[in-house]
Amino acid sequence: MSSDKLIFWFEEIGGEHNDIVGKKCANLGQMIRMGFPVPPGFAISTDMHRRFMLETGASLEFSRYLVNMGELKGMDITAIDKMSQAIQDMIKSKKMPKGIEKKIAKTYEQLCQRVGIPDVAVSVRSAGTESRPGMFETYLNIRGLKEVLEKVKKVWASAFTPRAIAFRISKGLPIDCDMLGVAVVKMVNATAAGIGFTIDPVLGDDSKVIIEANWGLGEGVVSGVENVDKWIVDKQTLKIVERSIGKKTKYVVNMEKGADWAEVPPGKRDKPCLSDEEIKAVAEVAIHLEQKLGRPQDMEWAVDPDFPIGKNVFLLQTRPAKSVAKEAAPESKELADRLASDIRLVDVSKAAKKVKDVAFKF
Repeated sequence: MSSDKLIFWFEEIGGEHNDIVGKKCANLGQMIRMGFPVPPGFAISTDMHRRFMLETGASLEFSRYLVNMGELKGMDITAIDKMSQAIQDMIKSKKMPKGIEKKIAKTYEQLCQRVGIPDVAVSVRSAGTESRPGMFETYLNIRGLKEVLEKVKKVWASAFTPRAIAFRISKGLPIDCDMLGVAVVKMVNATAAGIGFTIDPVLGDDSKVIIEANWGLGEGVVSGVENVDKWIVDKQTLKIVERSIGKKTKYVVNMEKGADWAEVPPGKRDKPCLSDEEIKAVAEVAIHLEQKLGRPQDMEWAVDPDFPIGKNVFLLQTRPAKSVAKEAAPESKELADRLASDIRLVDVSKAAKKVKDVAFKF
């Protein structure tokens, strides 16, 4: 791999390129190598982010800003919010350098040619070199080069969200330690999407696959704020051992630009968003992921109706799954027990968000 290459097709990369393109991009490339269905797309390297900061003068401006800020340790949330806004505005105000713009434009145009769709809709997703779910930004249903370039810049700016800054201060890390990769991924024509865990995030039971799903895009599940459908599948038999069909009043769908919440049509609110065959297909993908990667997985997926069942589940990302019961520090054991009593086994998205809060704290 050329040392001066800054953009890569997913099929060119794998797990060993984590530090070059970020974990999310490296994982997508690895999934393709393993034969899993992944939407086509490309990875913008962390070096491209670094080059943008240097060529636009944002790095120098950022350094001067930090010098004037003085001592960072002990900053309250109001000061952190103010710092975040100032730094992000600083980055967003910079014009994309011609050389960087040309490289991204060429690759996006090639992606459009590959899939046969002019101005193909893509998601523009952050990819840090370490897994920090929910810390950086993702943009959905982005069409056309101008919008793609704008959202790439916004992803780079999101390296300085309040949560990201607070995390670095608490860990004694440099404020600018995260250079982000960016995954530009063709949008799946999703009728339903969601998450899949191969270990219970609270109780640590790894004999089942836990699936949550909603109509539309997966962000309607990952947010953990709406009712969704939930299933538990036995790994050995693929039998659905528990099911809970939520009253789904809202879902995330593609708009003319971007994606947003919408009302679920009345006839679909109490109807399962997946058939039993699709549930088992999602579970099989999750099980194969765990077997290939050698540890429990937390995956995001979408079902595309343009493909037959068994070939219609597309992976959007996967990461090692965490469980409070198995991985929490000893001092958080009491919290783990409390979560286990407070959260039903099937409330995965809510449980997972609390697990991430526990991991963030300890």
